[in-house]
Amino acid sequence: MLAWITGSTVGKFISTFLISMVPIIELRVGLPYGIAQGLSYPLALTAALLGNMLPVPFIIVYIRRVFAWLRGRWGALDAFIARQEAKAHVKGETVQRVGPWGLLIFVAIPLPGTGAWTGALIAALLNLKVRQATPAIFVGVCIAAAIMSAGTYAVINIV
Repeated sequence: MLAWITGSTVGKFISTFLISMVPIIELRVGLPYGIAQGLSYPLALTAALLGNMLPVPFIIVYIRRVFAWLRGRWGALDAFIARQEAKAHVKGETVQRVGPWGLLIFVAIPLPGTGAWTGALIAALLNLKVRQATPAIFVGVCIAAAIMSAGTYAVINIV
C-alpha cells in the first residue's frame, strides 16, 4: 500500500500536501519531506503551500463553533480549549496592534506555534474577516516557505 506513496510523483505530492495540513508541523515539515522524497522544488512547494493554506478559511470561519461544540460535548476539553484560546490571545496582542501586517509577520516566522493554523486561530479570535486575514496568512506562509526552501537547499547541498 505504501508503495504508491513513495513510488509515484502523485503519491509524494499527496503525502506532502497532507503532512503540510497537520497543525504545528505544517509546511515546516511538509516542504522538506516532499523534497527529501524526490519531488522537484516547485512541486514540493506547491503541495506544501496548498496543504498548509487549505484549512485556513475553515479555521477562521468555524473554530469558535467547533470549540463551543466540543465544550458542550466533552467538558473535559474545556481546559485544553481555554489554554489554546489564551495562547492565541497572548500571541494576538501584537497582531491586534498592527493588524494584518502583524499576522503576516507572525505566520512568516517558521517556528513551531507560529504557522497558518495559529494565525487563523488568532484571526478568528480577533474577529478578522476571512478576506482580510487569508491574504496576510498566505503571504506569511509564502515567506516561511521561502525560508524553509533555502534552509532545505542549504542542508541538502552541505551534507
